[in-house]
Amino acid sequence: MKTLITGGAGFIGSNLAEELLRAGQEVAVVDDLSTGSLKNIEGIRQKKGFMFVRDNVRNASTMTMLIEQSDVVIHLAAAVGVNLTVDEPVHTIETNVHGTEVVLDIANKFGKKVLIASSSDVYGKSNAVPFREDDDSVLGSTRFSRWAYACSKAIDEFLGLAYFEQYGLEVIVIRFFNTIGPRQTGKYGMVVPRFINWALRDEPLLIYGTGQQSRCFSYVGDVVEGVVELINCSGAAGRVYNLGSTEEITIESLADKIIAMTGSKSKKRFISYEEAFNKPSDDMMRRVPCVERIKETTGWVPKTTLEEALQTIIGEFRKLT
Repeated sequence: MKTLITGGAGFIGSNLAEELLRAGQEVAVVDDLSTGSLKNIEGIRQKKGFMFVRDNVRNASTMTMLIEQSDVVIHLAAAVGVNLTVDEPVHTIETNVHGTEVVLDIANKFGKKVLIASSSDVYGKSNAVPFREDDDSVLGSTRFSRWAYACSKAIDEFLGLAYFEQYGLEVIVIRFFNTIGPRQTGKYGMVVPRFINWALRDEPLLIYGTGQQSRCFSYVGDVVEGVVELINCSGAAGRVYNLGSTEEITIESLADKIIAMTGSKSKKRFISYEEAFNKPSDDMMRRVPCVERIKETTGWVPKTTLEEALQTIIGEFRKLT
């Protein structure tokens, strides 16, 4: 089988490409490297069965060629990271929505299965924790550009499910919950690599707001396994699946844990969201997934604890310093 991964030079995409190649599949990656990196795929670029194309997923001619030659499309290409989505809302909306439009339109012409990467942001500020896939979304005001990402991902989901309902196209939607692991960069606002980087330098760890907002961090190896199992599941199409850890931790506690695990002399520094983003912003206090649906469908459950994930990531960071 040949799989096309859009955004495959990114953090999750590159790990997924490696796993599929190990399983004996052919893999094509298309990425414009706006947030991805050639370093992420340098270990597989020369491997048999791998192909890399540098282009934007919105280029219909390139995508037509790649999708026609593939059996499955895993659509990960997107504007990512809170910093990027707050600073560049137009780019966020156009990249996420139009890119998905192109992928679905072409995949439908050739009848190719598509997995669409969505986000836990779609739940917005809902208090119905743990989040279940059919729960209502509670989004913040449109005056906060931070919610442009959530809305764009919701539209991606609507599009994907519409193609399934109207045309019978096999579409699977995954909502990722704060994936972490080696190769993730803190450049676009991801908290774990930023905290680890600062801790190893004994620099202050900047915590936005009160630090009492909580998240569940999923190890990338577990996430890749879940993606592969859903793609290979014959009955998964036409539904949305949460994919993430259920181990909840506040951001302040995360900072404390990373400081302790690195033996750092760093201190915690609390700053307002407005100071962090140079504009008023908004956030959700808790993100906890219910993963019963994916467990019932494929048997998948998260296996890696937060402590184990952080140990691996800290070890990778130490190699780079």
